[in-house]
Amino acid sequence: RVLRVPVFFRRQLAVANLPSMFAYLPSGLLRGLPWRRGAIDVINTHFVLPTGPLGHALARRHRVPNVLSVHGGDLFDPSKRSSPHRHAPLRSAVRWLLERADALVGQSRDTLRHVREIYGVERPVELVPLGIERPPTARPVREAFGLPPAAFAMITIGRLVPRKATLQLIDVLAATRTAQTHLLVVGDGPEADALQTRATALGVRDRLHLLGHLSEARKYEALASADLFVSTSQHEGFGLVFLEAMAFGLPVVCYDRGGQTDFLETGTSGHVVALNDLAAFVQAVLALHADRALRERCSRHNRMRVEDFFIDTCAMRYEGLFEQAVAAAPAAARQFPASFS
Repeated sequence: RVLRVPVFFRRQLAVANLPSMFAYLPSGLLRGLPWRRGAIDVINTHFVLPTGPLGHALARRHRVPNVLSVHGGDLFDPSKRSSPHRHAPLRSAVRWLLERADALVGQSRDTLRHVREIYGVERPVELVPLGIERPPTARPVREAFGLPPAAFAMITIGRLVPRKATLQLIDVLAATRTAQTHLLVVGDGPEADALQTRATALGVRDRLHLLGHLSEARKYEALASADLFVSTSQHEGFGLVFLEAMAFGLPVVCYDRGGQTDFLETGTSGHVVALNDLAAFVQAVLALHADRALRERCSRHNRMRVEDFFIDTCAMRYEGLFEQAVAAAPAAARQFPASFS
């Protein structure tokens, strides 16, 4: 059962602002405080901010364990001045919440490293990768997406926000014009107009396909129609879109900062290049374009590798954590008072 709460002051679906995140706390408390005692066994709080204070408060109010899952962007976002790692008061608040959760989960080694190195938290943290549903079979519909028969189709999926650095992909598109590259961009956000402007300035607007938000079925058709998945994101706590691309057998070219390095590596899954080394990124795209055998090897590897990351595996790990947390709940209740102080 999904219980939704209003989130005030949010102007865009793709981007959360600070007022909307602060407004989430009172909305959530109004919904959760009246729960009758014993109605729930465990709370799984996702993201230390903005949901961490709410999960902690409700867990203490109802005397149940709080399993806190951190996802990366709530700890470290290099594109945001408001990222908690930049501000001492926020770092202290995050550390306080991380240390007081009954169990702590991170989805990648990158996230676990930030817990230790940025926030100074030395307690055990469970590594539980995220998972995706096994996608259905989808047929290529290249013509429907405006792709010429001879095009080498790159695809990227994500919100069009500064952290994704999608503008860099327009430069990649321009630098690979001899390879007849086209770029499918799936997603919405405030940088959509800037992408069109950059593409027009570089003379590649006809090879840029801004698809906006797509249904799941349509997204899978876009993946099935592509030859290569590309991402210039400045950081990903994990990167579910990489798994979706791998499930469709796409080689991947991306940067080396983020949780995706747990399952992507140069030579087997595609190319993982140094952060913001655009020349190396372009060379990686051209190398995969020129070497069909390499693309096929990466495709086979990615289809096999993604089998470890389907949602049933992730769910079983979480079920085990919940059972452990509930079994230890009496000790946790004695250790922490049922208050938010």
